[in-house]
Amino acid sequence: MKNRITELFGIEIPIIQAGMIWCSGWELASAVSNSGALGIIGAGSMYPDILRTHIQKCKAAVGDKPFAVNVPMLYPQIEELMAIIVEEQVPIVFTSAGNPKTWTSHLKEKGIKVVHVVSSLKFALKAEAAGVDAVVAEGFEAGGHNGRDETTSLVLWPMVSRALQIPMIAAGGIASGQQILAAFALGAEAVQIGSRFVASEESSAHQAFKQAVINAGEGDTMLTLKELAPVRLIKNEFFQQVQKAYIKGTTKEELQQILGRARAKRGMFEGDLIEGELEIGQVSGMINNLKPAQEIVKELWQEFENQKQALQEI
Repeated sequence: MKNRITELFGIEIPIIQAGMIWCSGWELASAVSNSGALGIIGAGSMYPDILRTHIQKCKAAVGDKPFAVNVPMLYPQIEELMAIIVEEQVPIVFTSAGNPKTWTSHLKEKGIKVVHVVSSLKFALKAEAAGVDAVVAEGFEAGGHNGRDETTSLVLWPMVSRALQIPMIAAGGIASGQQILAAFALGAEAVQIGSRFVASEESSAHQAFKQAVINAGEGDTMLTLKELAPVRLIKNEFFQQVQKAYIKGTTKEELQQILGRARAKRGMFEGDLIEGELEIGQVSGMINNLKPAQEIVKELWQEFENQKQALQEI
């Protein structure tokens, strides 16, 4: 397929693996990029020196194929991360969780393509005004941190694609070729997929967390901690602690105390399924196996082609 996104990134397949904290190191990113799609290193859980190592290993693994780095704008050492990204000549940066104006011009002056992740039409328009090359429109179904407006993918994608001149990448609730086709029908020129790639062999997530994703069913995730930063989690004992606090009438300060530090690392990277924060999307209910990332890309795109052909024959 050729469209504005495949031309922008220099990829063959318009599938992008999300830059997920604790789950998307160089092994996953390189496997996805080597499949013809776009792999992303998630810098949000990395110290600067660790990010440099992941970038260098990814570059060695992909050769002349493109890859990207995702940087949350609220990262405390963001200046160091951006300096490393420029020094290592990363071709594409996905920014999230903040104002894209802060870094977009700087990165583009260095010849880097910039994409910003948004959860609303308002922020999509701001990202376009800031000069980004594309936006990821992420619906409420997505795992991890979500928008406060709780706009679902089915509503968000066409709103954004109709309003913007730059291309839109759809995210939130995608784990099959049928869903990719639906995203394209609603104006997307690529899709960003997170949860499905968590359950891949190359994902840096703990094996126990991967199994929890595979075991999750419909209704096993919920958005919570809206007073801090809305996040979609698997309902485990930690989640129940938060719910009990809400029932009693909690405060923002009490929620922060319950959350503590490194809760996401504890759950997703260290495999504590009881007290850890287990961030994953609603679509985990559709994921029931663990596969190599390249096989996932191939399977998703074949499903997309098959479904498109089936609709054309109706």
